[in-house]
Amino acid sequence: MEFGEESSPALAFEKDAFELTVEDVYDISYVIGRDLLKISSTGEEVSDLQFRIVRVLEMFETLVNKYNLSLEELKMERDNLKSELDRIIKESSSGQGTQTAGPNQLVVDLTDPNRPRFTMQELKEVLQERNQLKAQLMVAQEELQLYKSNVLSGGLEHYNVIQYNTITNYSLTWLNQHLSDTASTRLHIKSFTEE
Repeated sequence: MEFGEESSPALAFEKDAFELTVEDVYDISYVIGRDLLKISSTGEEVSDLQFRIVRVLEMFETLVNKYNLSLEELKMERDNLKSELDRIIKESSSGQGTQTAGPNQLVVDLTDPNRPRFTMQELKEVLQERNQLKAQLMVAQEELQLYKSNVLSGGLEHYNVIQYNTITNYSLTWLNQHLSDTASTRLHIKSFTEE
């Protein structure tokens, strides 16, 4: 590489990956494009290589943009948390022990036995898990009916039918028990950890 005319764009190659900006990606693209033009071969391989390099540079640009956006969001969040911490420290040092609730916040008395103990998200997760287990149970019951009809019409020995029914009934019993225990266990664990 010649450092006379491309010293500014070439510096982008020397930067750490986390320090790159979108302009650096454009500089890298410029240097690579210019170097590709210097290649004397005009074959299809060079053309394919150019398209691949352009695609990689586009992906690279997207990643740099996402990184910079995430970094800015994290800095803003950090600044917000610092200001919130400073506000809380000032309130506690000045003796203002009152509870203040901001917008969309709920003040709950922790001694109230009827207080809400779960977030809406936790309840949604429990319901979603219950629905998934119910769906699995229905599929297992349908398979059981299918197997029962095939076993009975297949003319297998009585012993095999009894053995099969015992195994499938045990599986369905376990699945039903797991379905009812999962939701109640999660609720009990959550209530014990809050007390």
